[in-house]
Amino acid sequence: MNNQYAYEAKARWGETDAYKESQKRFKSYSKEDIAAAQKAMDDATKIVMLAMQKGLPANSAEAMSGADAHRNSITYWWYPCGYEMHVRLAEMYISDPRFTENYEKLAIGLAQYMHDAIVANSQSHAL
Repeated sequence: MNNQYAYEAKARWGETDAYKESQKRFKSYSKEDIAAAQKAMDDATKIVMLAMQKGLPANSAEAMSGADAHRNSITYWWYPCGYEMHVRLAEMYISDPRFTENYEKLAIGLAQYMHDAIVANSQSHAL
């Protein structure tokens, strides 16, 4: 991880249980584990991106399935990520240009679509 981002993450979230858990897990991971964690996130993002490219709404079963795979990969690899926390992360995807850029490199409009799929998925589980 970029040192600037690591410092910023610690400054913003260092006292949270999620941050502490992610650091604990990270320290125990091999290079292969890190690659597997990244692949899980990439695979989930691709599900959402393909739904967007098919012209499906962000609240489609396919887009929400990708959003849930995204949330589940965070929970599995980093820290427990409930729906509310996932929505807060999604807000960063559209409010922080660095996150937006990462999604937009894959497909124009993906940051907003990912956000919307995560919000829709969260709302579908609140029923």
